[in-house]
Amino acid sequence: MRTLLTALLSFAAGVLVMLLVTCHRLPSNQEAQGVAPSSSASPAPASSSSSDTDDNNDNDNWPSQGPSPEQVIYSQPNMVSQAVSKLSPRVADKTNLYLVSFAGDGGEDVFRNEAEYAAQLFTRRFGPTAHALVLENNPATLQSHPLASWSNLEATLDQLATVMKPDQDILVLYMTSHGDEDHNLLVDMDPLPLDQIGTPDLAGILKKRPFKWKVVVVNACYSGGFVPDLRGAGTLVLTAARTDRSSFGCGSDSDITYFGKAWLVDALNKTDDFVDAFQLARHDIASWEQQDKLTPSEPQMDVGAGIAQQLAAWRKEVTPGPAVPFMPPPPSTANASAATQ
Repeated sequence: MRTLLTALLSFAAGVLVMLLVTCHRLPSNQEAQGVAPSSSASPAPASSSSSDTDDNNDNDNWPSQGPSPEQVIYSQPNMVSQAVSKLSPRVADKTNLYLVSFAGDGGEDVFRNEAEYAAQLFTRRFGPTAHALVLENNPATLQSHPLASWSNLEATLDQLATVMKPDQDILVLYMTSHGDEDHNLLVDMDPLPLDQIGTPDLAGILKKRPFKWKVVVVNACYSGGFVPDLRGAGTLVLTAARTDRSSFGCGSDSDITYFGKAWLVDALNKTDDFVDAFQLARHDIASWEQQDKLTPSEPQMDVGAGIAQQLAAWRKEVTPGPAVPFMPPPPSTANASAATQ
């Protein structure tokens, strides 16, 4: 994936040079125009396809006050280590669960909201055997959370492997961002040069680590395309859409996605069974899409051998707490300004 991106960037640079040499300026009626995501009632039905935001990715999302991009980049190893060190202690002699929330797109607060809520939900509702940390791209949290990047994901998993018991504990990876028809997740915090993560990339990252039991949730358009590479023994894969369908609820006017609201906020506040929660969420999402006259996203699930039994073993040690209300944080300054334009 990284090699392909390098080749594409080199080709694009060559084309740009040719255009600058041969053209002074395009006529006004041929200039590119960005298309803002659509909005509706909460959760807003805007698609989470990465193409919706490609034309809006500029440096306006970087905070005018705060660390420089270089300072942020060089602070990441320490921030990841600190995040792992702040995890609650592992409960001995029990199956523990470790959540990593990954909010890929720094251009819209909806993904930050969802990633942070997932961490709050797991740790507050599921008790001491549930642990969580957040990787996110957002202009408001550059100094409080590690970036959601390929490198940070690998570093986090490497450090978790020393904290967890990889043959007993369960890793939950919750990925939320835009997705494209080629099954790539948008990883963006302009102007930082972050690598995108495609389905073979994510599968490769996980296969290099020793985690026997995994729950991988991919909340993005076309996320069903991640299932073939991620499926396997000991793995539960949940996606917000099938391989050729959009998912909904992202955008500047939405606080949380359809899938995030249905699976996290509504279903997991009723049950601690991830599979049962998925069935509840799938039903709710279909109802919302029918009401909004949207093409059904058809969320997908794949249950690998043994993972249902391991999740049941974890649930035996869980006494669910009260429902955790969803209260999104104030909008980031950059994204709030963009929403008013």
